[in-house]
Amino acid sequence: MELSIAKAINAGLRAAMDDDPKVVLLGEDIGRLGGVFRVTDGLQKDFGEQRVMDTPLAESGIVGASVGLAYRGFRPVVEIQFDGFVYPAYDQIVNQVARLRFRSEGAVTVPIVIRIPYGGGIGAVEHHSESPEAQFVMTAGLTVLAPSNPHDAYWMIQQAIASDDPVIFLEPKQRYWQTGEVGDSAGIGLHESRVVREGTDATVVTYGPTVRTCLEAAEEAQAEGTSLEVVDLRSLSPLDLGPVFASVRRTGRVVVVHEAARTLGLGAELAARITQECFYSLEAPVQRVTGYDVPYPPCRVEHDHLPTVERVLDAVAVTGEYR
Repeated sequence: MELSIAKAINAGLRAAMDDDPKVVLLGEDIGRLGGVFRVTDGLQKDFGEQRVMDTPLAESGIVGASVGLAYRGFRPVVEIQFDGFVYPAYDQIVNQVARLRFRSEGAVTVPIVIRIPYGGGIGAVEHHSESPEAQFVMTAGLTVLAPSNPHDAYWMIQQAIASDDPVIFLEPKQRYWQTGEVGDSAGIGLHESRVVREGTDATVVTYGPTVRTCLEAAEEAQAEGTSLEVVDLRSLSPLDLGPVFASVRRTGRVVVVHEAARTLGLGAELAARITQECFYSLEAPVQRVTGYDVPYPPCRVEHDHLPTVERVLDAVAVTGEYR
């Protein structure tokens, strides 16, 4: 079936709720409104107010209540309305959600999924276009997922809900309306990366909203005689870098792309790991195409802040200068 990413997540949530009556949804305006992006549209009508709960505007309280629900055997799925709103709950996430299983030596599981629409490109105001993934990736105890297409969105949300570990589920809001085919099975494991386009001249490593940008760049590069291989990480913590290393050893050149800031962004870790593991295969330094080290800019200039096809192709061209 063909669905948008938003509809795929909705369908995945519905499937998980059908399978397990202990799955409950919490968030601001997720019930009668169906969420600001309508991702939870119709779920309260079909499952009732006890399972799809509209909450006060209090992210710390929402996550804190979810910890209590998890203790009592439920599988809460939290929606943070916009990425920049997650920070009031940051204390709960890093000091409670992420640590409880370790703190209790495995006696307590915390099967909480925290859904966060993230990234820019929608012309929003301050606090509505953040990319906070690195802050969660560096927090031990959290799984961090970033689907880029409807198929992964549908299957990964169900796999995340079934997990006994807490999951940060990053949804690329710029791509909510991107459509694609949803297959009958997940196809690969939850934490496996995937080569989404094969190529021979350079490897482009990315995730979430910039996967589509990189695929468009690969199309343009192909027209000019350059073959780009695009790897979608899918899982940011843990990282599956085996396919990345294999690709880099074939191509010798690599560009890492993400919307988050450059300094201490995930691209820095990827560049370090690739250099460490593939040093003798590299024919050029690892290049990064990222957002800039500034607060997210006003929407009229966000195009200049976000990675674009042109910026990706420029970085690929830099790797070629070392031939």
